[in-house]
Amino acid sequence: MGALPHITPVDRTDLPPAFPPGFRWGAATAAYQVEGAVREGGRGPSIWDTFSRTPGKVTGGDTGDVATDHYHRFREDVALMRELGLTSYRFSISWPRVQPTGRGPALEQGLDFYRRLTDELLAAGIEPVATLYHWDLPQELEDLGGWPARSTAERFGEYAQLVAQALGDRVALWGTLNEPWCSAFLGYGSGVHAPGRTDPAAALRAAHHLNLAHGRGVAALRASLPSTALVTISLNLHQIRPLTDSEADREAARRIDAVGNRIFTGPLLHGGYPDDLRADTAHLVDWERLVRPGDAAAIGAPIDLLGLNYYTPALVSASAPAAARPAHGLGDHSPWPGAERVFFHQPPGRATAMGWAIDPSGLYDLLTETARANPGLPLLITENGAAFEDVPTPSGEVHDPERIAYLHGHLAAVHRAMADGADVRGYFLWSLLDNFEWSYGYGKRFGAVYVDYATQCRIPKASAAWYAGTARSNALQPPVSN
Repeated sequence: MGALPHITPVDRTDLPPAFPPGFRWGAATAAYQVEGAVREGGRGPSIWDTFSRTPGKVTGGDTGDVATDHYHRFREDVALMRELGLTSYRFSISWPRVQPTGRGPALEQGLDFYRRLTDELLAAGIEPVATLYHWDLPQELEDLGGWPARSTAERFGEYAQLVAQALGDRVALWGTLNEPWCSAFLGYGSGVHAPGRTDPAAALRAAHHLNLAHGRGVAALRASLPSTALVTISLNLHQIRPLTDSEADREAARRIDAVGNRIFTGPLLHGGYPDDLRADTAHLVDWERLVRPGDAAAIGAPIDLLGLNYYTPALVSASAPAAARPAHGLGDHSPWPGAERVFFHQPPGRATAMGWAIDPSGLYDLLTETARANPGLPLLITENGAAFEDVPTPSGEVHDPERIAYLHGHLAAVHRAMADGADVRGYFLWSLLDNFEWSYGYGKRFGAVYVDYATQCRIPKASAAWYAGTARSNALQPPVSN
């Protein structure tokens, strides 16, 4: 395990902006991206095991078979977290590690891994934050219909109960789903994520059943956990901006907002699916048949915090200048049913290695707009971060000033949003470690800690030291120079 690199702060005389006492400083990972050990402890195959083994689906033919070997190295990784001054660690639980087929009793070997992990975190003074689902659906459930099938939501409720009963004495903050938009629309619409299906009607059904799974999960958690436990969900709400103020471009933004955001916030927080979404997609699904009596009440069960994941804003239009791309995302099929004729534009300015525009104002807008729309609901930033081309120096250091600038800008936006009334309770950096970046394989590095995949050596980057200073002081540190 490497030591935190030395960095010299920029000379400033003013005090750094402080965050409130008890603000959570965390980092996040996902099971399939970091654990590895896909055939150990009785774990069954997930849709990502199948998808990553399908030729042409993942860059370089990479898989999560080994990933960053967190399954075997979690103690080393928890020690790194402690060195970083983290107060919280957000991880996901592998459904096929707990229920290899997605049904039946829990596998104690699988639960034991998470017992060991949470015990290690608690011993280090780090709050465990567990997400029940981060995209690794057991393959057998996909074979039975996957998320477009209502039965998958029912199985998720059973799974949630098993995990809550096993870990409820250790974990006090729970998330149900991570980014259900990606599960539904990248998995079943564009097909660039597992399971790789390209059926817009199935994607819409999947979105509803993911919402229902969240509701079933909340009910299971409430029934099994102490009354003091907190429950959330992590949504990647798209911060959408029209290219111009024309009526056509504003209509394009409305369509993306409907199927990108309000398809989740409507039933979760505001009583049901919005009428305009239903109208936009009526040619694909019969909403009256899809949404059964009792679904709205189940989905809208109260949560304690709303998790938000933010990386970059979206700039959209109704027309197609040469620089625009249609709403297909990656691949040839659209993840935007009902908005297929909308075009996306690259915002001006700097971008990350993913090609995502760097714009902290989008995070400020997301927080303040969400706070105004949901008064009294605390917010939690469950993912924010950036990929850059990180390369160790000959002396074994990793200097990443671009990431430090990115984090500084976005945390400054968080601080400003809080000053303007947003009740933000914590920030989770994506990610703790470089890892398997889904369909990009190992080609994109988001971690505060560099991982040499050949040796599994961990090297904290300069940004790790900067983030550690911010977390330990509970105040935003100035940008730094090496």
